[in-house]
Amino acid sequence: MARIAVIGAGMGAMAAAARLAVAGHQVAVYERGRTHGGGVGRFERDGFAFDTGPGLVHLPAVYRDLFVKTGKEALEQCVELAQVDPASRHLFADGTDVLLPNASRAGVVRALDDAFGAGAGERWSDLVNRAREAWDATRRPLLEEPLRADWRALGRDPYPAPARRGISGWLRRDGGRPATLADVARRELKDPRAAALLESHALAHSLDPRTAPAGATVLPYLEQTFGTWYARGGMRALADALYERCRARKVRFSFGAEVVGILEKDGRAAGVELADGSVADGSVAEADAVVAGIAPALLPALLGGAEPWRDGDVRPAGDPATGVGAAVGAAVGAAGRLTVFLALRGARPRDAAHRTVVHTPDREAELAAVFGAAGDGRGTREPCPRPTVTVLRPDDPTTRPDEDHEAVTLTATVAPHGPVDWIDGPAAGQDADRLVAAAEAAIPGLRDRLLWREVRTPADTAADTAAPGGAVPGPALAGADGRFLRPANLTRLPGLYLAGGWAHPGGGLAHAGMSGAMVAGLIVDGADWRGSQ
Repeated sequence: MARIAVIGAGMGAMAAAARLAVAGHQVAVYERGRTHGGGVGRFERDGFAFDTGPGLVHLPAVYRDLFVKTGKEALEQCVELAQVDPASRHLFADGTDVLLPNASRAGVVRALDDAFGAGAGERWSDLVNRAREAWDATRRPLLEEPLRADWRALGRDPYPAPARRGISGWLRRDGGRPATLADVARRELKDPRAAALLESHALAHSLDPRTAPAGATVLPYLEQTFGTWYARGGMRALADALYERCRARKVRFSFGAEVVGILEKDGRAAGVELADGSVADGSVAEADAVVAGIAPALLPALLGGAEPWRDGDVRPAGDPATGVGAAVGAAVGAAGRLTVFLALRGARPRDAAHRTVVHTPDREAELAAVFGAAGDGRGTREPCPRPTVTVLRPDDPTTRPDEDHEAVTLTATVAPHGPVDWIDGPAAGQDADRLVAAAEAAIPGLRDRLLWREVRTPADTAADTAAPGGAVPGPALAGADGRFLRPANLTRLPGLYLAGGWAHPGGGLAHAGMSGAMVAGLIVDGADWRGSQ
């Protein structure tokens, strides 16, 4: 039985802790904050409740596997999960209104033909078919196996180029494959509304479609194929269930326990040093291995200035707000979230969609505001007058005081703190006003129903999670010479492992759970572990 110290109580860290505990190890989690879940938090006021992080989950099979492997109770015995149908509603500036059914390919084809015209559904279906090829080619090495020394093979974009037709055919790069998701949208979908639909999947994952590789088409493929799911009580209910599973497996949690150093002994990670002596034997917690469930950009400070990566490993992206230097295979494109919680008087209409995406009328202005005019990550301070806004209206009694009220969450992808001063309250309030104005397309009479609102910016995210700039990590993607990969779970220091959304295989609830599984496999079975069979 080994002693494992885990830094942070985010979803990836807890996923690793539960699996390691059931394998017989003694696991202790040290979290600087007051609660578990990392970015998967909950805000409550006056009987209203809102998720502070993701509001939906895709690939729930990741957590089903986790609960099967760590106890007798299945996930559905601990969390009430339901598919969201329709999966999403999309509203465009020209008045187009599209309802996309959940996990129904034929239904999506019909919906797009009805909204965009005959042939639009077939073009989307052809794109999804090619996305499936990309998924099949990269699913195992990208999502189920630790990142290996030969990770550069994942630098090749797996998205297959369609047959070239005439002189106006594909712009071919990288051996005939399209260079970016924006190329795919423009060349394959034709209709600008369909292109905006595709690009909105990237934007929702903190990715710039102008620089994201064509393989990012796997994002709508996953949603359309495996469905969109909601947990009663919000995603916080999933975090609570995972926390309780860890406790049932005798994982020990220490909250308010800030790790200020990673101990080394005989060339290995040997424990953690805490800021205030919050463990029984003082400020040092010895361990045989350390799992870091925090942003890798924070690790050098815990290692006395040394980088945890070996030469050639994938490293964090250059970030002008934090001064983290760019490196080979840098993970790029992390943006933040502006979130507005709305407490509304009046009942939620029975036919209201759970998720509505109100698309911006000016995508170029939006992308420049978030990522910079050239997609260089240097977002401008000039806000987009009407950003793309996601409106979440869960039909969940736990989110509201009674049936005569409704809890609504608005989110938009924005530049992280640093390029934008999100501590500037009046400016943040003006940006929140823009979200509310856009959301009225989905909720007529919204402002007349408003009781109060709460605004959360990337600065709040940074304070809660310590993520540099309050950025939200996107999922790892193949292509673009590896620039959208995340740091490997193994580090240069034996006994030190990385888990969570900032490590391989990237951000999102499902990906964080996968990273926990990878770290547990590496610790239990050794560095040669190649993933679950």
